[in-house]
Amino acid sequence: MRILLPGLIGLILAGLAATVAYKSFTAQAAPTASSNDPIRLVNPRFVGRDDRGRPFVLIAASATRDPQDDLKVYLEKPALVLDDEGPDPLRVTAAKGVYHEGTRKLEVSGGVRLAGARGAFDTAESLFDTKTGELVGSGPIQGAGSLGEIQAKSYGVYDKGARMVFSGGVHTRLQPK
Repeated sequence: MRILLPGLIGLILAGLAATVAYKSFTAQAAPTASSNDPIRLVNPRFVGRDDRGRPFVLIAASATRDPQDDLKVYLEKPALVLDDEGPDPLRVTAAKGVYHEGTRKLEVSGGVRLAGARGAFDTAESLFDTKTGELVGSGPIQGAGSLGEIQAKSYGVYDKGARMVFSGGVHTRLQPK
């Protein structure tokens, strides 16, 4: 036993050393990430304030930074909430979006929905300027609010949703209370 046990320990250590040496010589180097690979975030959350100090929150299912332009972020299923903790938050949701950090503008498209306490509106695309807090769109819009229904070819939302301007082929149906 005095000779057999130390010999067995020596064999185990030699086998372990041989295995480590074999793996280090035959192992392939792990591929390194390219510096041009886009940065991708899952469930990102961007918070900020416009020039008047009003808060906004931008969330998405995922965000991918453009490999050629670091200031451009592509968003999947973005949701923008204006004045989240205020008495009348305005929520803008879409299928996809692009946030330009340099100009602080958010472009959303694909089933854009604007919803707030005053009503809900559907449109194809919108542009939100986080500096001024204004939301504009040049595509058709339709929706319903507390006063009735409206359809137009373009629109603008100003003063945190307090003022909405519709133009181009405006059709409305007012429903008095």
